[in-house]
Order: sequence, then structure tokens, then C-alpha cells
Amino acid sequence: MNNLLVADSVSKHYGSFRALNDVSIAVPKGSIFGLLGPNGAGKTTLIRIVNQITMPDTGRVFLDGENLRPEHIKNIGYLPEERGLYKSMKVGEQALYLAQLKGMTKQDARKRLNYWFDKLDIGDWWNKKIQELSKGQAQKIQFIVTVLHRPKLLIFDEPFSGFDPINANLIKDEILQLREDGATVIFSTHRMESVEELCDHIALIHKSNKVLDGKLTDIKRQHKTNTFEVGLQTDTIDSVTNAIKEKFKVLPATFKNLNDDVKLNIKLDAHDNPNDLLRFLTSKAEVHHFVEVIPSANDIFIQTVKNN
Repeated sequence: MNNLLVADSVSKHYGSFRALNDVSIAVPKGSIFGLLGPNGAGKTTLIRIVNQITMPDTGRVFLDGENLRPEHIKNIGYLPEERGLYKSMKVGEQALYLAQLKGMTKQDARKRLNYWFDKLDIGDWWNKKIQELSKGQAQKIQFIVTVLHRPKLLIFDEPFSGFDPINANLIKDEILQLREDGATVIFSTHRMESVEELCDHIALIHKSNKVLDGKLTDIKRQHKTNTFEVGLQTDTIDSVTNAIKEKFKVLPATFKNLNDDVKLNIKLDAHDNPNDLLRFLTSKAEVHHFVEVIPSANDIFIQTVKNN
């Protein structure tokens, strides 16, 4: 697989505290890679190492096949969780300044800023100060200055913080479009619904160690339990339920659906076939709901952290 970013056996200590312990990740080109973990797990330390804010004690980092060097910073866009805009500085003046720090000319920066300000419908903010904007408005500016120089690698740390649902969806669509345009994205968040919507691959760091890594669909497949949500309509609830329990393992059901008399979670053994289950159910009642239970990113996150 062609990877844009590779961290190879990276460790970092702060005094006696071990922030990262021999962590390796590989971020495929053109992917959205979810970097996940509880607070204090080590995610921010790894992000700071990729941005060369701090250096690893051991291990190496590669960007597009090359050892990470200071000049690579122009190929990276970083939106930190703790925002870094100058509150008393005007929006346009600040955006131009930050763009030039990333190697853009003033002329190119203004052209690209006009494009983004028009796209996000914020053209009248140019002469406002950051302190005059709401948290969500300032977040839009932070997003623009992160992506403005068209970096190969974008790192978003809680990018939807401060946004209402409409603007969160707007920025989500822009992130997907940036990926379509060729960018590679590292996405760090505690919002597991965003991981479901955006991420192709994930890595989970817990207590300084990587405990899970891979393609999200493969990880979901590994964690599924061969369980099916079943919703039935019948006039003989007790007899139908008893017949199902005699043949299959029935678990408590917590899903929501409409107008069903019987709601069950049915777990199949390895030798059982879902089609056989469905045929059996249709012989006993009207089947209105039949869905395999696929573990969510949130379920996998919680289970993995508890197990470790």
C-alpha cells in the first residue's frame, strides 16, 4: 500500500512519564485516517511529533517516503484542538500572514482566500477582529488557514468543536472534497459518529500504546458477533417467542422500530445460516425488521479500551 505518512516505532517520554510507547502507524495516500483514543492516551503527542513541534526519543517518521525534515512543514496543514488565532488581529490580515508563513506569496494567498471566503459565505468578515467572532465563526477561519496552502497532509484535531450541526456538516463536506482532490487527512476526534461518516482507516491509542489499527470495515468485520435484530408481528407472542428460544440463542433487544409485537436479538452459532433463520421466522410470524448487528466505531472504541 502506498502510504503518505509512516510513524515507525515512535516513543516519547516527558521526564518519567511515557507519552508514547513504540507506536507505529501507516496512513495511506488519499485516505481519511482516524487517530482515536481517550484523553491523555498519546494522540496529541504523536500529532506534535508529525508537526515537528517536538521530536521523538526513539523511532522515525516518514512523509511521502522521506525522513521527516523541517522543510516538510509546508506540506502539512494542522488544525489544533486549542486554536491559535490572534484575537486582536483582523481576519484578512491574519489569514494573509499565516499563509505567507506556509510559503505562499501574498498575491496567491489573497486569491485563495477570496475563493474560500466566497465559498463559505464570509466575505464580510475580512476586516473584523477574531475577538468579534463567535467560536464557530473563528473556527471557520482556522479551517481556511489550515487548508489554504493545499498541503499533502491535513491534520484535524476535533475540527467540529464549536460548530452547530449545519456548519459541522458544511465542514465535513469540505473535508471529503479535499480528500477527493488528493489530500490525505488525519482526523482526531471523540465524536464517533464523525468517524463512521469520514474515516477509511483508524488507529486507537490507549495509555501510550497502539491497541487497534486497520481498515475500519475490516475492524468492524472482526468485531461482529453474528447477531441479528429481529422485529415480528404476530397474534401469538408467547408461543412464537418460545419457539425461537428453543432453536436459537436470544439476547435482550434494545433497538427501536415501529409497530412490532416482538423485538429480539438473535445470536447465531458459527454453523447457522442467516437465510435459515429468516425462513424459520417467516414460518412463525410477519418479519418487519431483520438486520445484522454491525458494531459501531463507538462500540469498538469502548470495548477495546475496557479490554486493555
